[in-house]
Amino acid sequence: MSRSQWWRLQPQHRNRVAAFFGELVATATFIFVACMGCVQTPLFLNSHFQSALNFGLAILIAIQCYGCVSGAHLNPAITLAAWIFGVLTWRMAIAYFVAQVAGALIGYGLLVAVMPYNAIKGVDNPAGVCVTVLATDITVLQGVFIEFLITCCLVAVACSVWDPRNAKFKDSVPGLFTGASMNPTRSLGPAVWNNSWEHHWIYWVGPLVAGLVASLIYRFAFKGDEEFELRSSTAKLRVIEEVIVPAP
Repeated sequence: MSRSQWWRLQPQHRNRVAAFFGELVATATFIFVACMGCVQTPLFLNSHFQSALNFGLAILIAIQCYGCVSGAHLNPAITLAAWIFGVLTWRMAIAYFVAQVAGALIGYGLLVAVMPYNAIKGVDNPAGVCVTVLATDITVLQGVFIEFLITCCLVAVACSVWDPRNAKFKDSVPGLFTGASMNPTRSLGPAVWNNSWEHHWIYWVGPLVAGLVASLIYRFAFKGDEEFELRSSTAKLRVIEEVIVPAP
């Protein structure tokens, strides 16, 4: 049996590879578009409102384009929660983490490549554009707690989407202190390219602990068992390992 025949006989392998690269490209797209929206120069003024709006649109673009391929987690905290919640195997969780890290580095690298240096580092952003840093009047402990709480909110939304009881209602799901990262890889890409590591560990500990705690609480306190809605649905579904996503 040739290799091409073997792959044709086992489409689940193609789905896993597609999920890996979908997550990589989705994360790179998100970081590139979102961080470009944070650029501020004397010729282009920016505001926190514009940056926040751009981040939302960047996430929307990434999820709309690649949600059907990998689920578009874009975030190790969400992937950790997906594994704990039981919708992703540990092997795919590791693959997603690798894809997210690579995507963050590629996405911000593209931004560095296409923007002038004074747009990446300047008087207004000495650490580098889109680098997450603590406000001067925020302590390290407060920073960790802020990231923990806001990531808990994000993970709770993800868990409610994965809840079998909510299968028919997914379409209804709707930073000045720390940079409101909620996403380790969102902070990693800018940190690597700008060599800015001050308090960087906060943006790993806060979101990942939140992903662990919030998903455990939701799984054991709120998760329903009414999976008959999925089995009785007439929608066409495609399965990647244990992740259920809409068929193209």
